[in-house]
Amino acid sequence: MNFGASLLPGGGVRFRLWALGARRAELLLQDGPARPMQAQAGGWHALDVPGAGPGTRYRFRLDGGHPVPDPASRRNPGDVHGPSEVTDPSAYAWQDGGWRGRPWHEAVVYELHVGCFTPEGTFAAAAGRLAELAELGITAIELMPLADAPGARNWGYDGVLPFAPESRYGTPDELKALVDRAHALGLMVLVDVVYNHFGPDGNYLHGYCPDFFNPAQQTPWGAAINFDSAHSAEVRAFFVANALYWVEEFHADGLRLDAVHQIRDGSPRPIVEEIAQALQAGPGRRRHVHLVLENDANQASRLAPAGLATAQWNDDLHHAAHVLATGETDGYYADYADAPVQRLARALAQGFVYQGERSAHQGGPRGEPSGALPPTAFVSFLQNHDQVGNRALGERLSALAPAGRLDALYACLLLAPHIPMLFMGEEYAASTPFLYFCDFQGALAEAVREGRRNEFRRFAAFADAAARARIPDPNAEQTFARSRLQWDERAQPPHRERLALVRRLLALRRAHLVPRLAGPMRGGQVLGGGELLHVRWTLADGSRWEIAANFGQAPAVLPPAARPILHLHAAPDGSLPPWAVRVAVEVP
Repeated sequence: MNFGASLLPGGGVRFRLWALGARRAELLLQDGPARPMQAQAGGWHALDVPGAGPGTRYRFRLDGGHPVPDPASRRNPGDVHGPSEVTDPSAYAWQDGGWRGRPWHEAVVYELHVGCFTPEGTFAAAAGRLAELAELGITAIELMPLADAPGARNWGYDGVLPFAPESRYGTPDELKALVDRAHALGLMVLVDVVYNHFGPDGNYLHGYCPDFFNPAQQTPWGAAINFDSAHSAEVRAFFVANALYWVEEFHADGLRLDAVHQIRDGSPRPIVEEIAQALQAGPGRRRHVHLVLENDANQASRLAPAGLATAQWNDDLHHAAHVLATGETDGYYADYADAPVQRLARALAQGFVYQGERSAHQGGPRGEPSGALPPTAFVSFLQNHDQVGNRALGERLSALAPAGRLDALYACLLLAPHIPMLFMGEEYAASTPFLYFCDFQGALAEAVREGRRNEFRRFAAFADAAARARIPDPNAEQTFARSRLQWDERAQPPHRERLALVRRLLALRRAHLVPRLAGPMRGGQVLGGGELLHVRWTLADGSRWEIAANFGQAPAVLPPAARPILHLHAAPDGSLPPWAVRVAVEVP
């Protein structure tokens, strides 16, 4: 990697920094004098230090200014404002030499926040819980962003040091041990990365390397990262190196790219495609490597087989299911309120609900046709960190909808040929909320606190100031503490009943559906109408897979299934009481 600190073969460390426009760069080693760095072509500054090695702490100083950490720091043990620390990337003794990953069609994804997943909130503690996920039927964990962010707690989307795993979770080697343990259990590990912005506190690049950003292009967080204007080659290389870093140095099995619709990039080869190509040309030649997008634009052209990304988070399916479960129609849910059952059916059959149709919420057309894509191009879910945590009070779906409705929706989710995803604790209907939390200070903390409360002013439930004052302060430690899972709930009602249902559904998926997904497929067909959801897919082995669910108030009747897989409150004769589900397969 050209960026940051690299161990030299004969001993010592090479320090490199790209700071275009800086006239003078100095290296500051802990308890040592400033050392002038050598200016090189293209805005680079470098220095070899024979006596440095793993554990050496350092910072840079540009043009006599404030000392700053290395933007490519591999470890920042004193938080994002402190010195960086040299690490030895080859020191960890990996035990996963035979691991080649898993094909994507086997994925059952479990999204987790390391800090809230266990009481300890560490990599080591998370590793100790993975066996329970594997036993449940999970085959992949997705770690919310790990890039070091300011303060003692953060969702991860305010990261400012993209190469430094969050120091409060543990050391880089402890993260490697977590991945090693996951692989030993047959679990893939996906890392959520943020390439559309840096956080508001601790990002020093704005000050000494303004060419890292393009003020002509704006995002919700300010000037866009410079992927397509003058001097963007080094910026692009920085993020390509970061993508490879997580997959090669930490043996991750893939990445989830946050909000790619907010990446401003008009170049002939967009950065998302360049990253996808680098992953496939590098580690993807030797093992399964997957790239998952979050993309509100619903661009089917970016997804395999025509595109380069493996899959996309399917917000459309979530929104339709949420309206159906809760009756809520505020905000973007209004786009799904007119016919939520058939919106959900379309999402199950073809992936996107909006495939070029006008979205009233967005005020224009949204999406591209997706019916030709395989169902496995869509990661579908009833909850995720955004959809829970962006609620004012962080309520989970189990606090908003009757258990019977959710049972039916989980059957549709976990036994559809999409890739299903659960958010941590969802498997047992955790009672703990997942709130928005951070740890900013001073004026920034106040701005975030008030901005969070004002964000909900347009909702009737928070129209008055007293109601908004009840919204938890994101900066309060208690807000974070309330979001931690309580693992002992798993053995208590009603949590154990939900856990048993999820275990049962995943066992059926593993036995009857996953073996039929290995190969080319297309979207399915919507057969039902009104309050009856009825979808059929032709799977890779030629079999026909069918889900029927009655979301109405009156019984529905279908012809008996020749080979039923599941009757959830349904009768073998084909009758479907309200909120009953039947799953069946027809083998040619």
